[in-house]
Amino acid sequence: MEITITRTTTPKQKPSMDGIPFGTYFSDHMFLMNYTEGTGWHDARIVPYGPISLEPTTMVFHYAQEIFEGMKAYRTAEGKVQLFRPTENIARMNRSAEKLCIPHIPEDVYLDALKTLITVDQDWVPSEPDTSLYIRPFVFATDAHLGVHVAHTYLFCIVTCPVGCYYPEGLNPVKIAIESREVRAVRGGTGFTKCGGNYAASLHAGALAEAQGFSQVLWLDGVEQKYIEEVGSMNVMFKIAGKVVTPSLAKGTVLPGITRKSVIEVLKHFGYEVEERDISVDELIAAAEAGTLEEAWGTGTAAVISPIGKISYQGKEHIVNNFEIGELTQRLYDTVTGIQWGKLDDPFGWVMPVC
Repeated sequence: MEITITRTTTPKQKPSMDGIPFGTYFSDHMFLMNYTEGTGWHDARIVPYGPISLEPTTMVFHYAQEIFEGMKAYRTAEGKVQLFRPTENIARMNRSAEKLCIPHIPEDVYLDALKTLITVDQDWVPSEPDTSLYIRPFVFATDAHLGVHVAHTYLFCIVTCPVGCYYPEGLNPVKIAIESREVRAVRGGTGFTKCGGNYAASLHAGALAEAQGFSQVLWLDGVEQKYIEEVGSMNVMFKIAGKVVTPSLAKGTVLPGITRKSVIEVLKHFGYEVEERDISVDELIAAAEAGTLEEAWGTGTAAVISPIGKISYQGKEHIVNNFEIGELTQRLYDTVTGIQWGKLDDPFGWVMPVC
């Protein structure tokens, strides 16, 4: 599909990367493409970043028919720009699209849009240590109509922004609270998709936890409120008695994270046994009390690896690894980010050059 390019006549001043807040300063351009029932995807274009005009009755505002993704572009020491497993993000977005009754976007069209936009705004890909260009593709219903039904028109948009560390703590351990009242997702719902409703459902409990000094909440399942699912907006992993365990994706309530998948593959490459299974909160707390909970960490595109140093449950706090980043956690972070930034060889074939 041909992409028309309209370059900005007023380029923005690029922000300092020293302590830049995540998701705040956006690049000069964005990608847009429309969908019309009977026509398909059309009018692919790159235009100056700016507001999108929508009617007050636009269906996404009222019925939340939308999906999104998160990925990054990285600048290597040689000055080249590369993506990390973008086809995995595309496949996941199309799985989300199927659940939300949104038309699939062909992989070749999606990839061309990504590469073209990043090439146009390649000067926005930072080179400072631990920085990258965050990429946010999203699709939403654009019918101007009130009434609960599948929309007939959609807009696909990609925006980008230079970022540093997602958490102010950086790679230092964070404090999390196990949430035993509210739930994030239920079987048969949208838990496995990347849609805004999942994140809206997490805000109340997250705000309460933050007010108590925690960085994130650790979610339990929505049926029995017994089994570990996710930590905040990340997947979660535990090293217990030498084995790595992480919640299974089988119930459809946990997001199939690209970083999660990558870390599991790296762990197996290291020779670790990885168990994807149900993990009860009782098992986790028992391991913490017995001293066999050796390390814990979250995985996600934004933070990559986030070590967990304290877990609070029912008024009792449990320290993990002396509130220090574990040896395996550090090794995983160094390996995954080393591949992403081109510092290490890529034996898995995950990196895709852009420009």
